[in-house]
Amino acid sequence: MIDTYKICSQFYQDSQIVLKESDTLTALQQLPNNTFKLIISSPPYNIGKEYEKQTNLEQYLDWQQEIIQELYRLVTPDGSIVWQVGNFINHGEVFPLDIYFYPIFKSLEMQLRNRIVWHFDHGLHASNRFSGRYETLLWFTKTKDYTFNLDAVRVPAKYPGKLHYKGKKIGQPSGNPLGKNPSDYWRLIQQEWENGVMEIPNVKSNHPEKTAHPCQFPIELVERCVLALTNEDDWVLDPFGGVGSSIIAAIKHQRRGMAIDREAKYLEIARKRIHAFYAGTLKIRPLGKPVHKPTGREKITQIPINWLNQHQQ
Repeated sequence: MIDTYKICSQFYQDSQIVLKESDTLTALQQLPNNTFKLIISSPPYNIGKEYEKQTNLEQYLDWQQEIIQELYRLVTPDGSIVWQVGNFINHGEVFPLDIYFYPIFKSLEMQLRNRIVWHFDHGLHASNRFSGRYETLLWFTKTKDYTFNLDAVRVPAKYPGKLHYKGKKIGQPSGNPLGKNPSDYWRLIQQEWENGVMEIPNVKSNHPEKTAHPCQFPIELVERCVLALTNEDDWVLDPFGGVGSSIIAAIKHQRRGMAIDREAKYLEIARKRIHAFYAGTLKIRPLGKPVHKPTGREKITQIPINWLNQHQQ
């Protein structure tokens, strides 16, 4: 990791970190073609968060199509776009956004490499339907010749010493000695080291990376994409950059990063997090760290008496 760095407010090819306060579409239109190896983001879901202006689904998708057309222009020929989305809810009805985004990317002749399911065990509880516990990442490439560094993201094999017991390869390792390919089901509670699936909790109140942003990317969710889909010194862009989790994932692995956001308060948090990262004081959940598994026998230290009275009736 380098010791000196500069955070720029405008994009230059030789920059290392760019935090751009702007409307996303306006900022994208000013950037040069074929620049970013990886474009990754979780766009606003049109669900009325404090930084959103909720519109109907058709207007929202028209706006997003303009954004994605610019992203297609900006991604390198061997690059990728990873679009992490959840659901749009209207009067209790669920509209899975990945279904609506797929034809937008396909209209640009981009190719879907994986539809990754990101499962988490904690979130808002629904009352008139089952509680949502997963979102999806759509990984599209611009061409058939794309960067994919599988060895950088392999997980340990379940039986690392297993050998072929018959045939021409008898006695030889039956799996790759570097580990196995992670699946496209990224579960958050089972141990990756046992099951070969990603273990990434969403950023809630007790997460070490939690900031004031209501829908924050966990850094390690971006890290695997950065490691697999880019090389050192490549550019990573987050067009809805929020508090800079994608940028931190990029610079942590010697990539260049740019974040765009119209909210100055979030970019200021991003700036402080970047400074803390280089100072070695930023709290980051380590990549692949096992998630705490409640046993059901944890001691409850205090239960409000009014809660007890209400639920004992």
